[in-house]
Amino acid sequence: MRYMVMSGTSDSTKVIKFLREDKNNYILATTVTDYGSEIAKSAGANEVISKALKEEDFINVIKEKNIDTLIDATHPFAAVATETAIESCEKARINYIRYERASTILPDSDLIYKVPSFSKGALKAKELLKEKNDKLMHLAGVMTLHEIVKEVNPQQVIARVLPNTFSITKTQKNGIPAENIIAMQGTFSKEFNISLMKEYSVSAIITKESGESGGAEEKINAALELNIPVILVTRPIVKKLENHTIVRSIYELKKNI
Repeated sequence: MRYMVMSGTSDSTKVIKFLREDKNNYILATTVTDYGSEIAKSAGANEVISKALKEEDFINVIKEKNIDTLIDATHPFAAVATETAIESCEKARINYIRYERASTILPDSDLIYKVPSFSKGALKAKELLKEKNDKLMHLAGVMTLHEIVKEVNPQQVIARVLPNTFSITKTQKNGIPAENIIAMQGTFSKEFNISLMKEYSVSAIITKESGESGGAEEKINAALELNIPVILVTRPIVKKLENHTIVRSIYELKKNI
């Protein structure tokens, strides 16, 4: 079989490694970053396209590479990419499968404020930061920072971002001072998150409902243990997924390919 895997997440790495178990499979991975490209190659992809694809690009690649099935393992918040992939598969008449990580298990707490967008999250953060010295820890990726600093003073934002030039430069361009930038990669334990929140005297955190593999539960539980309010941006709803296969584990994927 010939597969296209939309990559860039830990989930996509699992998918590629699983497909690679059958040496006869051809795996074309797509990603939007050079880092994602390296990960996809190391996982076993035969070929990698490391740029954003428009609908016409998807269709052309699907036809050129004779793809049978597209597996969308992008981040739960990459709604536009998912919609584009679905439309492309429908027009190219190939099979589409959404590999979606399980939702975050949330404790029952009055300290969790669910919001539908980062713009709404910024307004809630502004409301919670009552004092000039209160700090918001941003744990939701560098690409959402611009929404936060529209409402919150950048001097009050502690941003945890990936340790690469792009992320750090973009964080600084949003006005975050160097001493407020935490450059780290990976998911971390509740205990580690507690230590960071204590170190920076955090008054609130903002994160997104990224699921277990995104480390959301550890961030949320760490904050709640310290009685710190959590602003949680919920996953976007992709209506186009309603008539397509969604799997949440390699076991489920195996049954659907």
